[in-house]
Amino acid sequence: MITEHARSIVVLDDWENGLRDGVDWQAIRAVADVTVHNVALRGAALEAALARADCVVLLRDRTPVDADLLRKLPRLRHIVFTGTRNKTLDAAAAQKAGILVSHTEWGPSKASTCEMTWSLILAATRRLPQLMLTPARNVWRDPKVTAFLPGVLHGQRLGLIGLGQIGQRVAAVGRALGMEVQAWSPNMTPDRAREHGARSVDLDELLSSSHVVSLHLVPAAGTRRLLNRERLALMQPDSLLVNTSRAELVDTDALVEALRAGRPGFGAFDVFDDEPLPDGHPLLGLPNVLLTPHYGFLSRQVYAEFARGVQRNLQAWLDGVDVPNTLAQAA
Repeated sequence: MITEHARSIVVLDDWENGLRDGVDWQAIRAVADVTVHNVALRGAALEAALARADCVVLLRDRTPVDADLLRKLPRLRHIVFTGTRNKTLDAAAAQKAGILVSHTEWGPSKASTCEMTWSLILAATRRLPQLMLTPARNVWRDPKVTAFLPGVLHGQRLGLIGLGQIGQRVAAVGRALGMEVQAWSPNMTPDRAREHGARSVDLDELLSSSHVVSLHLVPAAGTRRLLNRERLALMQPDSLLVNTSRAELVDTDALVEALRAGRPGFGAFDVFDDEPLPDGHPLLGLPNVLLTPHYGFLSRQVYAEFARGVQRNLQAWLDGVDVPNTLAQAA
């Protein structure tokens, strides 16, 4: 039986209920009070949910945890985040406060993100959402849709901003479809691009000459808001911009203006500055976008790895033994 002094574990942002259903909570609940939240909490609601938490489990970086919030959580002694990187957790502030920070492994998230990227490219190219037949909309030929005739990707240029592990996978699919692949990143070299079947070009050339532009960079000081008003204006009226990486790479206000102006002609986005995407967001009102709710990294296999890691780390912490995948203490 849990006593009033039992440790309290709070799981945040389990929107898909993957941790609720994937972790075997029985042994953990025998010695700890566990609360799983499957909606986004912010402000006073978040502080209230965490007020008595000894341990917090973060689903990736969906909820920012900064030094100010940490100061309001004097009981907190352990943070577990899923994946191997969390850009919205101030890990240094947590460690300074004596809070242990650990994480899980990833699972096949890079393969999942590649597949999501190509799902968006193909769906946007073919306008699949508008073409879908449903019981409520069994329209075989809608003049508003069929007036648009899609082109084929074969022979077109695929521009990749970033050629890391995900970008390399996306490039391989592009080559299989007969696309010419070109790439740019801050540290790109001709030899590195050539190694992955791509041609190294400067960013302006990539934007102005690619039929499809896909983002695959980790944001850094030099790449935040990389695609600004001037660079977006370089894109062609028939081009497609895809982002399954990070919203910080694009100036959202400039992006809305660019899409309204038709350069690029279409956008397909899985990541946003504010998530969940709030009602009334200007992107929701545009006719030339395909928007999905940050599903790129999600798969059964990824969530299974998250659940295994969360269960392992929590059990070790509760048992008083070394917790796996603990972040090194900042020097």
